[in-house]
Amino acid sequence: MDFIQTIILAIVQGVSEFLPISSSAHLILVPKLGDWVDQGLAFDVVLHLGTLSAVIFYYRHSIGEIIVAFFSKNPNADVNAKLGWGVIIATIPVGIAGLLFKGVIEDNLRSPEVIAYATLLFGLLLGLADYLNRKRGAFKADIDWLDMLIIGIFQALALIPGTSRSGITITAALLLGFGYKLALKFSFLLSIPVIVLSSLLIFVDLYQTPEPVNWIFLATGFLTAGIFAYLTLYFFIKSLEKISMLPFVAYRIILAAVLLAFF
Repeated sequence: MDFIQTIILAIVQGVSEFLPISSSAHLILVPKLGDWVDQGLAFDVVLHLGTLSAVIFYYRHSIGEIIVAFFSKNPNADVNAKLGWGVIIATIPVGIAGLLFKGVIEDNLRSPEVIAYATLLFGLLLGLADYLNRKRGAFKADIDWLDMLIIGIFQALALIPGTSRSGITITAALLLGFGYKLALKFSFLLSIPVIVLSSLLIFVDLYQTPEPVNWIFLATGFLTAGIFAYLTLYFFIKSLEKISMLPFVAYRIILAAVLLAFF
């Protein structure tokens, strides 16, 4: 892997991590299309940590409020505390599914064909959720326990490459009756423990199969992924009310068609 590949993969990860287009799919496909050698486990960890730093920095004030409310004397009465519980509860299904099916997914579900069909199917589901959401006159203002669990179950589907973790959790939130603002906020906060857990799993694999480390490439990848992830978060959240999910649904349909045509 050279410096240009490092920059390209970091930008791909930073931009696609929080957009509903599947970062894992793009990180699998870009090296395949470029006929590049595998970037290695250490680089994958660093890119994930870069995007993690971006979402933590973007929501730093909300995270602080959630932590304070979570450990207050009466956390059940506070919306921020419920968000904290929601992040924990909605993470459980994907954590269990990841531990149970990690090997199966890596061995059988990382093909371009699977990515194409998942991209198409869940893209259409996102379009349906967005259409129904825009027909509503009012939205839920709070997340209850059942909502948390349902969104968590949907999130487990993101283990299938091509699904998009942010895409499927936003889809679930929209189907449950949440507006864009709360749907995105919960989805992106939910990414924090998921990125941490996935990075820990990669660390285990990395420990078992040590590989040479190029610290300059790793530092470049971390900074680039973090910067582009933050910019993506900022502009995505600011512009979504105006553009809706339609451009991302269209992109997923086109991407799926290209994949099916070429692979």
